[in-house]
Amino acid sequence: MPTDVGLDPYQSRVVADPDQRRVEVAPWRNYRVGMTSANDVSAGRETGMTTTRTAAADLPSCRARRVTDYIEENLDKELRLAELAALVYMSPYHFARRFKSTTGVPPHRFVIRQRIARASALLATPELSIAQISRLVGFRTPSHFTTAFRHVTGVTPKRYRTESLREDQPRENGGSHGVR
Repeated sequence: MPTDVGLDPYQSRVVADPDQRRVEVAPWRNYRVGMTSANDVSAGRETGMTTTRTAAADLPSCRARRVTDYIEENLDKELRLAELAALVYMSPYHFARRFKSTTGVPPHRFVIRQRIARASALLATPELSIAQISRLVGFRTPSHFTTAFRHVTGVTPKRYRTESLREDQPRENGGSHGVR
C-alpha cells in the first residue's frame, strides 16, 4: 500500500502494515500537512503546530506600555479584564494570552503585584494606617490585602512595616545596642 505524502513515518507504517494496530488519523491533520510549504515539510515541521514561543504571540510594546501605564494610574480602582483588553482593541481572551506571553504573568497577577509594590513603598512610611494603604492600592478589605501581601512577599504588611522602619532608624552607640 503506498504511503500518504502528508503522513509522518510512524503514521505511514500504521496505515501500511495491517498487522499493526490501526490508528485513525484526524482529517484536519492531513489537510493541514497538505497545506504546509515544501520547506516546512523538508524540515519536518508543520505550520501552526510549533510549541516554541514566538514574538508574534507577544503584545506590541506600545500596547503593553499603554496597558501597564493605565494599570499604574488606576491601581486604586477595580480593573476588569475586558476594560484592559478594550484599551488595546482586543478580545479579553486574546489579550490575556498575549499579555501573559509578554509579561510572564496573567493580567490579574500583574495587577496584584503592582498593588503590592506600591503598598510596599507606602508601608515604609508611618503616616498611613495599613487599612488606609489597602484602600489606596485597590483592595476592598484589609484582610484581602494582608492575604495577598503575605502571598507575594512572604510577610504580613505589619511585619514588613516594622522591619522597614527598623532598618531606616540610625543605630545608637555605633550599633552595639548598649552591650559592652
